Amino acid sequence: MTWSVLTPQQAEVARAFIEARERERKHLVVYLSGAHAYGFPSPDSDLDLKCVHIAPTRTLVGLNPPDDPPDRIDIVEGVELDYGSNELAPVLRGALKGNGNYLERILGELALGGDMTLLEGARAVVKPALSRRVAKHYGGFATSQLRAFDDKPTAKRALYVLRTAATGRKLLATGELATDVAMLGEFVPREIDELLAIKRTGERQQLEPDHARVWRTRLAEAIDAVDAAWPTSVLPVEPPESAIAAIDAWLQDVRRTHW
Repeated sequence: MTWSVLTPQQAEVARAFIEARERERKHLVVYLSGAHAYGFPSPDSDLDLKCVHIAPTRTLVGLNPPDDPPDRIDIVEGVELDYGSNELAPVLRGALKGNGNYLERILGELALGGDMTLLEGARAVVKPALSRRVAKHYGGFATSQLRAFDDKPTAKRALYVLRTAATGRKLLATGELATDVAMLGEFVPREIDELLAIKRTGERQQLEPDHARVWRTRLAEAIDAVDAAWPTSVLPVEPPESAIAAIDAWLQDVRRTHW
């Protein structure tokens, strides 16, 4: 499933690019985010590679701990690759705070590279730490995406609002993370297919004014539904102390291994 979302050319370019990055640092995961993870890539969609890397422990205990590598955008044989990576410890702290960007890298399906054994270990300790803190991230992120839609009402921007809100609602309702709109059916409007059809023709397809107004109402309702889902969530209000301790113990074990 993972690589099948890419065309043969995209897969070939991505493999070579990832191999080069993995010679530069050790990744826990190289995660394919963006439209491919959300289930509505266009022919001109870039490859949004959001990663978690593990810095050698010896570099973290000195006076000048290393910075994260700078984000980079490369175009290789017509394929655009947008790469960014964050070190493991800040990612885990962010996951405990409910940061969906980091949770999706660890718990999401589209892992193109990294250390799969360590990734399974990370998933095993992060999932029990999920809490209702995710509501703030997904509601807030969807709201910022709605502002982008107001500025330029494209099908892509509308879908980003819906996907973000729906991922948050599913997490709150079931404790399970899903980013693909095909897996979020009960949490998105049934009319979403019309947006998907427009988006798949290209990244910048703008909605007609009357159409945009109709969708603007639906988008606002989708965001409100995230807040409404908070009181009945299956998730605890805060991460359990036992789950936090398990993450800390796992991280320390990783540090000892990667001295």
